[in-house]
Amino acid sequence: MNRWILEVTTADEAVQSAVRFKDKVWNWVTDAEMWANVLFAGLRILLIFILTRIIIKVVSKVIDRSMERETRGRVLGDSRRFSTVGGLLKNVVTFICNFVMIMLILSEFNFDLGPLLAGAGVVGLAIGFGAQSLVKDVITGFFIIFEDQFAVGDVIQTGTYKGTVEMIGLRTTRLLSSTGEVHIIPNGTIVNVTNYSLANALAVVDVPVKIERGLESTLALIGEALKGIEIRNPNVIAYPNILGIQSMNTSEYVIRVAANCLPNAREAAERQIQSDIKQALEKENALEAAKAEQEAREQAERDCKAGREAEALETVQGGRESAEVRPINQVAATHEGEEGKD
Repeated sequence: MNRWILEVTTADEAVQSAVRFKDKVWNWVTDAEMWANVLFAGLRILLIFILTRIIIKVVSKVIDRSMERETRGRVLGDSRRFSTVGGLLKNVVTFICNFVMIMLILSEFNFDLGPLLAGAGVVGLAIGFGAQSLVKDVITGFFIIFEDQFAVGDVIQTGTYKGTVEMIGLRTTRLLSSTGEVHIIPNGTIVNVTNYSLANALAVVDVPVKIERGLESTLALIGEALKGIEIRNPNVIAYPNILGIQSMNTSEYVIRVAANCLPNAREAAERQIQSDIKQALEKENALEAAKAEQEAREQAERDCKAGREAEALETVQGGRESAEVRPINQVAATHEGEEGKD
């Protein structure tokens, strides 16, 4: 009996609990003030989202127009540099705006943002300490691009690495050396950079000449050889300067030639200068050899002619002596005949 009364009481309590829960649900569903707050919160969240998208779009357009104005009339390397900077700035703006939007949305749901921001700060600090080399590479790469230190296609040297820049990234820079090796350098390790492509280069060539060759004739020969070099080789900007004797010893003296040339074209200009001077020297040596051979031939002809004249003279003198001896022999023979008769 007592057990039956206990079961009935439990059933009544369950029914009453269900009724109360139903009443609570009904009250919650029919709570106009609550639904008004939900509606206004949803509208605020939607407005925050729309405003965030609009801000991102406007700032991206401003960045694109600024980059387009800066890259107008520039070469491809500069365009790629400013495109990289523009993309980085747009990513930063997007991240900041989305972060602020999430914080505002969470505040609409009555989240306590203080501990959340503190935790995010601790996590960010830990990531910063753990990836400080990566952060250093990214920051250095940003300033390399933003300050226009070098561009794609430039020939640079950093430390022991020298080559043509193939790619500039926020974390690494890729160089192609003159012998074909590809160097991938973290931007954080780039401390000093020598750029060979920003200004005109100076090609310097030292020409050794034998001490027996005259100075004036040598200078005239070099000057004649280099005429029109800026037409034959577009890397040479203007006619080279023949500076004169650079050094001298007992066997030779050195003539220095300098020429302004395009950036990163010094070796090509030096090869052209050396080739022109070498061809002129070969031509001059050939002319001197031909002249010496001609003089030797003329001397040989003169000697041969003198020998023939000497032989002819000897022949004439021999004929005269024979003519003089013949009458003498005849007189002697006549005299001997007369003596025989007696």
